[in-house]
Amino acid sequence: MAPSSKTAATLNELAAGSVGGAAQVLVGQPLDTVKTRAQIAPAGMFKGPMDILLQTVRKEGFLALYKGMASPLFGIAGVNSLLFAAYGVSKRIISPFPQLSLKETAAAGAMAGAINAVLASPVEMFKVRMQGQYGDKTDKRLSVIAREMWSQWGFRKGVMRGYWVTVAREIPAYAGFYTAYEFSRRQFAQKYGPELPVWAVLASGSTGGMAYWLSSYPLDVVKSRVQLRTTPPTGTPVQYIAAELRAVVAEGGVAGLFRGLSPTLIRSIPAAASTFAAYELTREFLEKTTGV
Repeated sequence: MAPSSKTAATLNELAAGSVGGAAQVLVGQPLDTVKTRAQIAPAGMFKGPMDILLQTVRKEGFLALYKGMASPLFGIAGVNSLLFAAYGVSKRIISPFPQLSLKETAAAGAMAGAINAVLASPVEMFKVRMQGQYGDKTDKRLSVIAREMWSQWGFRKGVMRGYWVTVAREIPAYAGFYTAYEFSRRQFAQKYGPELPVWAVLASGSTGGMAYWLSSYPLDVVKSRVQLRTTPPTGTPVQYIAAELRAVVAEGGVAGLFRGLSPTLIRSIPAAASTFAAYELTREFLEKTTGV
């Protein structure tokens, strides 16, 4: 592929990723709020995911399920654009051939995940801190939280809090995500040919979404807790991640590492499906339009 063609292909991936990311947020945010609150709420505050959903709507209103959406909605264009572009570039680095093996796909996904953490970390941090407010009079707007995190802790310990645990989460998450997605697509392609029906793309995306969380969920619990803390973590990333994992197990047993997993898996089906459907349809349109 010529340099100009590579640039055009990357731009197509950036644009398609933005559309896919917006679809993901709009579809998945309510259950993402349930997931985050399950991870970070004080012990005994909720009886389970359904209780979180019902209490949130009853006490704060339906729109509270979209609390914290501004951060990912505005940031998701950059996050998903970076992710899909990084994945496309990673595939081209790993192999000059368009059809990668599943092992190569996992490696490209891991590379893309590590790169994606640069933008995903602050977006997630602001979202978690918004979702960790329960409708009190002292609740803060996103702009206030952003200003306080910057003024009190600066860029590294404030805005980028939880960066290394986000990296640790994204590497296995996207290795699993893209491997499951590609495996599903190839199985469908054997039966239906390379031009898959939309439902097959949706099903493949859903499979990838579930693999994402099954590959990384305990680290997501750690990330949410670290990002919500009033003070930044201390020690090396390995030390504070290990300390947080031990704290979660001490508080709720091994099951605590998977608190909120069920609504997350349910959310992953429509969220990932809509992401890939929007991404693939946009990318195909741009390929036809630009010829790349």
